[in-house]
Amino acid sequence: MATVKFEEALARLEAIVAELERGELPLEDSMRIFEEGIKLSKVCLKMLEEAERKVEVLVKDKDGKKRTRTFDLEEFSEAGQDNSGVED
Repeated sequence: MATVKFEEALARLEAIVAELERGELPLEDSMRIFEEGIKLSKVCLKMLEEAERKVEVLVKDKDGKKRTRTFDLEEFSEAGQDNSGVED
């Protein structure tokens, strides 16, 4: 699959889902776009995983020193999206 932007892949995937949900395509066409959707979902997942690895935030450790660590969405959500531990 050629290089595609995440937003484009996601938009196409959403269009495929909508088309399949309508249920108006012949079986052969449904299978063809279903396969395309599976490929797109894998591409999107790979892009999201790569982006997650790249995202880092600065935080203070117990000694008040700044350090970098991998961004943890669950930890961020649990903190109520509070930036109190993040320095510019």
